This record gives sequence, structure tokens and C-alpha cells, in this order.
Amino acid sequence: MKKCTLVLAYAALLSTSHAYAHVSQLAGNTSPPISPDSHAPIGVMGDHLHKQGEWMISYRFMQMRMENNIQGSHALSPDEIVTQISNPNAPPPTVRVVPVNMTTDMHMLGAMYAPSDTVTLMLMLNYLQKEMDHKTYMGMTGSTQLGEFTTRSNGLGDTKVTALWRLLDQNQHKIHLNLGLSLPTGSTDETDEVLSPMNTRPTLRLPYAMQLGSGSYDLEPGITYTGHQNRLGWGAQFLATVRLGDNDEDYNLGDKQHVTGWGTYRVSNWSSLSLRLSYTHEATIDGIDSHITAPVTTANPENYGGNRWDLGFGVNVVGQDNALRGHRLALEYQSTIDQDANGVQLEMQSMLTLGYQYAF
Repeated sequence: MKKCTLVLAYAALLSTSHAYAHVSQLAGNTSPPISPDSHAPIGVMGDHLHKQGEWMISYRFMQMRMENNIQGSHALSPDEIVTQISNPNAPPPTVRVVPVNMTTDMHMLGAMYAPSDTVTLMLMLNYLQKEMDHKTYMGMTGSTQLGEFTTRSNGLGDTKVTALWRLLDQNQHKIHLNLGLSLPTGSTDETDEVLSPMNTRPTLRLPYAMQLGSGSYDLEPGITYTGHQNRLGWGAQFLATVRLGDNDEDYNLGDKQHVTGWGTYRVSNWSSLSLRLSYTHEATIDGIDSHITAPVTTANPENYGGNRWDLGFGVNVVGQDNALRGHRLALEYQSTIDQDANGVQLEMQSMLTLGYQYAF
């Protein structure tokens, strides 16, 4: 069924593109087309530069879903977790609260400006909404479930400033450096009401996964390559996150390395399709927040990071005529195809990114 839907969607894009080209010719439109695949899939940040004096504004909505628990790459039920996984903040001796799913919505505003043809500056602001569902088990031991509860946090995340520095621009091949810095504008002391194993509802500091920022200044160096030939496009990017010391809560999130590669096919003057493969490695949290002590898996710094492979499919559309010219809409859906987590964690399921871009 999924294959049939994709074939029908592809056929519709092709037929629409032929009709569009015919109408444009009748209307006498002679403006050179803006290539829909001149940008990477919308889930890739800092993928292109601009000409001197050019601006670009953007908005992205990103939704990340996590569900079910794994230890390494093996599934683990909530009952198994509360009877087998030790609690580093004992007592109780084992974990008594288990997260079962998590959703993160991010609203990201971006601006790019090119003071020269060699350098483009980029600013990214984001607003986060996080929600995590849990099961609480009764008392100090055993597998009797007491109840369920949900924690939430929302607010401004960390702010990213980046300089993109052109190294190569020859024919179909381009290479540039990504030189970024993440500023700790996101909160690291979010709290919410929880259901304890003793059937009380205290308000506690939320675990690391539910905080809104890293709390530290982070370097984000990288390099990006893109290429084009006829209807085909391709690219690759390496980005790292290097934590510059502990935050005010005496910990820092793990360093991260992210590698991604993509291919695109231009269906028409205004639309393209993309396929992307990504690999992420992230270290465990270094240090500990003394205020995060609940008997839940997410309160253990060792239960963060690991290795993950994601596969993404995207669609890009750019207007060519009149008021729509230069306005871009893009969608990308990524699904995790393999994960090896540190400790016990919720399993990553998917990432959906919907974006708008306009350069002037």
C-alpha cells in the first residue's frame, strides 16, 4: 500500500510539472527557474551559502517521537525495568518510575545574511514543547503498577550562531566550513508534579531529557559538501557538538558527532524529492545534577547517548512565478532504522520536519 501511494504521488508530481511548464510558456515567462534542489533536505541545517547582501528567513516545525524502552539495542518492558535495573540514587534499590513515550515539538526561526560571497552568517532561535508519559510502580520493590502521569516543559531553547565559510565553488561541486556556537539560553531547572511510588505528588526537578537547554556554551564545527549534475543532486555533512565545560548544575551533556548524506532528484522546475541517511554518536552525560534524584531511568546520566542510524524521505517545492517566486516549502520524514543506546532509554521512532524558506 505504501509503495502504491508513493508511485501515485510521483506520477502526480510529473503530470503537474508538465502542465506547469506548458502554462508558463503560454504566459511568456522567461525568468530562469529557481532550482528546488539547490538546498539540502529541510532537516539539514547550514547546508548552503548566499550571495553578498542576500538575506534568507526560515521557519521549521520539528516533531520528535520516542516510544518503548531499550537496553542497548534490545527491547525491555516496564516490568523488567523495575525489577532488574538498579537505581543509582538508592533507596529504593531498583527504578520505580518508567517513561513509556516522549514527544518533543520544536518551533525554529532562522535568519541568514551574507556580508560577502565567501561568508554567510546564520542565527537560529527555537521554542520547545516537551511531554513525557510515565508508569509508576508501588512501593520499594515488586511489579505492582500504581498509576500513570505526564510531565511537561516548554520554553526557549538554546540559541545557535554560525558562520558558513566557502572553501570551494567549482562547477557542480561546493564545499564550506560550518563554524557554530550554541548559547545556553534554554532552561536547565524545569520542574513539574510527579506520581511517587508512595502515592504522593511532589513537584520535582525534571530529568535531563525534559530540560530545555544544555546550560553550557557548545562549539559546533563541521564541514558540508554539495554537488549537482542535470536533475541529480547530492551532498554530505559532518557536524560535531563539543561542550565547553560544565553548566551551573555541575554537568554537561555528552559530546556529539553527526554525519549525514543525501541524494535529490529534480522532478520539475518547482519540485524535487530527496533521500537521506544519517548516523549520530553521542556520549553519556558527564557529571550529575544533585537535584535530579527520582527513581526513574531518565535521572541516571549513564542512560543517555549511544549510536543511531536514521533514514529520511523528503519533498521540496519552490515557487517560480509572481508573488510565489522564491518561496520554498519542504517536508522530511525520518525513521530510525537502528539504535544502540547507552544504558536504558526510550527508543527513537521518528522525526518530522516541515519548513518554509524565503531569500531576498
